[in-house]
Amino acid sequence: MIPEIEQAPIAEIKAFQEGKLKELLTYLNTNSEYYKRLFRQHNISINDINTLEDLATIPTTSKEDLQKYNDDFICVPKHKIIDYVTTSGTLGKPVTFALTDNDLERLAYNEAISFACAGVQQNDVLQLMTTMDRCFMAGLAYFLGVRKLGAGIIRVGNGIPELQWDSIFKFKPTYLIAVPSFLLKLIEYANLHGIDINNSGIKGAICIGESLREQDFLPNTLAEKIKKSWNIELYSTYASTEMNTAFTECEHQKGGHHHPELIIIEILNDDENPVNDGDVGELTITTIGVEAMPLLRFKTGDMVKAHYDGCECGRNTVRLGPVIGRKKQMVKYKGTTLYPPAMNNILNDFNEVENYIIEISHNTIGTDEILIKIATQVPTETLLQNIKDHFRAKLRVTPKIEFHDKKEIQQLQFPKLSRKPIMVVDKRVF
Repeated sequence: MIPEIEQAPIAEIKAFQEGKLKELLTYLNTNSEYYKRLFRQHNISINDINTLEDLATIPTTSKEDLQKYNDDFICVPKHKIIDYVTTSGTLGKPVTFALTDNDLERLAYNEAISFACAGVQQNDVLQLMTTMDRCFMAGLAYFLGVRKLGAGIIRVGNGIPELQWDSIFKFKPTYLIAVPSFLLKLIEYANLHGIDINNSGIKGAICIGESLREQDFLPNTLAEKIKKSWNIELYSTYASTEMNTAFTECEHQKGGHHHPELIIIEILNDDENPVNDGDVGELTITTIGVEAMPLLRFKTGDMVKAHYDGCECGRNTVRLGPVIGRKKQMVKYKGTTLYPPAMNNILNDFNEVENYIIEISHNTIGTDEILIKIATQVPTETLLQNIKDHFRAKLRVTPKIEFHDKKEIQQLQFPKLSRKPIMVVDKRVF
């Protein structure tokens, strides 16, 4: 189930996207109060935008713009809106996104081809381990995509390992949709209760929210820990509410594939110019086919590297490597530039670490400080020193590390109304 456009020559893909871009600009210039105002303020004639390169003449859109002018992005009358979702608000005030019936159909198509990219077929059954309520787009998208693909789905929701295993044995799913670190909790529960996980019928897991790969696509520590106990395939995905689109690994597991019929991507540097091939930059997206709230040159805040060489699966589309980090969470610490995912990978090396939270702040002279609060059943000086040594070996610096009560860290990770754990608390004032 590979869409024809994804196997087309690069030049054909580009021409296809340029046609879709012209349609989008006309639509925005007719229906979007925000973009009509933007075009007018910057004296932009949409007739002058004919190529993907011409996008550079249009100012980017930020998360702050969405927060400030949320309703101005809506392009349809209220009676056409049939669903509302909100962003998680990880780095600020949540944003509301409206969806029409056509948008939900697009969302279903996106997830269907993404699941198919990871090898899921019509005769498979997937167990959904994320929430569908609380205005969360991801759970709804997975359900719609599985339904569109024609496969079966079990909507268990997040958490509760005992319930997850009961459902696995009762309904016999072949794939799981889960946050990777939760798979470790399933493994831990299985070991405590004599469950033979490798005879459970699970072939693979579609993983969300956490990276599974290093930048060279080799498994990271988290993936290795899962695979050491559970002989299943792990497929990494990357998506966001703003994109309405997913980048999912194929069977070769060398980056998430771009769907050119759904989204235009740019990788930009700090000056908002395209980075050189192979360099890291901020993913900036333009959505195709979105009816209620399309976005033009939206800066996602995610730092990524694109890969342009052809994939063995037959797709000619760009592939995105693992997200290196959130641009706003970049830390300059003792002469080294860090992103929280690099610290996550080090902490995942230690089985003794039960949970943790990373706090970033400014010290009295205005430079960045890092404090990592760790919960463990063995709070020894030896463990503390081993973790510090590991940081020094891998990242060349050692942040401040403290042992804290597990419940205290859980309260920090799950503040009121949170839909997913918060692993980074940024206290810096810019």
